[in-house]
Amino acid sequence: MTRLSKAVALIWLFASASLAQAQTTDWKKDWEATLAAAKKEGTVVVLGQPSPAMRNEILPKFTERYGIKVELIAGQSSTTVGKVRTERAAGIYSTDVFMSNGGTSISVLYAEKMIDPLKPLLVLPEVADPAKWKGGVIPFADPEKQYLLLMFRSVDSFMVVNQDYVKPEEMRNVKDLLNPKWKGKISTEDPVAAGGGGAGSASHFYTQMGPEFTKQLYLGQEAVVQRDRRLLSDWLARGTAPICLTCHIDDMRTLVNEGYKLVELFDLEGLQNRVTPAPSLLSVANKAPHPNAAKVFVNWMAGKEALELYSANAQAATLRTDVDESFLDPRVIPKTGVQYSDYTDIDWQMRVRMDVAKKVRDLLKPGK
Repeated sequence: MTRLSKAVALIWLFASASLAQAQTTDWKKDWEATLAAAKKEGTVVVLGQPSPAMRNEILPKFTERYGIKVELIAGQSSTTVGKVRTERAAGIYSTDVFMSNGGTSISVLYAEKMIDPLKPLLVLPEVADPAKWKGGVIPFADPEKQYLLLMFRSVDSFMVVNQDYVKPEEMRNVKDLLNPKWKGKISTEDPVAAGGGGAGSASHFYTQMGPEFTKQLYLGQEAVVQRDRRLLSDWLARGTAPICLTCHIDDMRTLVNEGYKLVELFDLEGLQNRVTPAPSLLSVANKAPHPNAAKVFVNWMAGKEALELYSANAQAATLRTDVDESFLDPRVIPKTGVQYSDYTDIDWQMRVRMDVAKKVRDLLKPGK
């Protein structure tokens, strides 16, 4: 190496070290200032899904860590976001952070411009570093890659059954759902409510199996519709409705621990699996009343600790590279080389899903 090239190399190393040190100092100053302002705000209002893990573990740990209270508004995404829309029409802005499902996040929050860019708020190295995320990029669902953070990508189960009433050999093929034995014994969240889990499940059946099968399943089998997820779990455990198309394993952990034989089904002949961004996408409200607390919350929520807790309880695979997945049912982790219906795709969510959802509503509306 010549004397000149050595000098150039030394200059480059010095410049790189100086830049790295400046970047470290910049994010630390930003974070410290944000945290101080957030503690003065004192509260962050999060609109999210009804999840025991969020209420009992994740949010209390955030408050313990940062001294910021969390007001959780929990409910079905389409319902809670509808209330936010009504508030905003009256000039009221009460929500800081949204943790809503894919349909609501994309077709309402993003489409109606209710959210601000989230990416600029990611300042902690463990969330801002693309290497911490699968695929080597921070995963966003929107075209701008700014607004809707994808935290999860999991293979969705088709249903949950109570095996005291539904034997494995009775539910091997998707067409087994049409057995007259199960008439009035199948429960679901509302299949025609926009943005809900029931609509997503119904759309999958419609896309994969067609309108006649979907009509027979929901109308011919007299599927029992209930928006309260706790009631769905209760009916499942009691055997009142031992097949649930939209139940969530994290809602049923206590029941499973008590000995109820509640089992997720991932394999049905004739039906392709789908990958979803469930339990939720992460976004920040525009005109948030507690913007600094919101910034602290999204940095923590997107980090390893929070997502590892959420993943373990929701049995959902995250998009982080450093989250322990050994406790997951291996069936929820997408496999390389397997083709899935991809419900994380924004084109499907904004174009195909809405068209299919309309067809499902028309098919299942009263009097059909």
